[in-house]
Amino acid sequence: VQLQASGGGLVQPGGSLRLSCAASGRTSSIYGMGWFRQATGTEREFVASITWRGGVPYYADDVEGRFTTSRDNVKNTVDLQMNALKAEDTAVYYCAARHATGSGHADADYAYWGKGTLVTVSS
Repeated sequence: VQLQASGGGLVQPGGSLRLSCAASGRTSSIYGMGWFRQATGTEREFVASITWRGGVPYYADDVEGRFTTSRDNVKNTVDLQMNALKAEDTAVYYCAARHATGSGHADADYAYWGKGTLVTVSS
């Protein structure tokens, strides 16, 4: 499975940005997709996940209500709509894919990773 994330950029606080992740290869083996982020000097952290078939989302507490993840398993894409962005959302965002392992909330659950896309929230 290959993943390609896109959509990062510079946005002002309070603004919105939409990230997209395109999956290719053996997408039939995917159970779930996840979004993680890593700010400078910090460890990578879980942001959101979604099951590939059922489309059931799950969010980290600090993005709940602001971020929404969705998937299109015809186009093999997963999106992350980010609203009400804050400076502390600044990070490199990664999409990842997993088989039916773990809870989907830890990076160790994921077998496939895309290259990150930088999101900068600044005035």
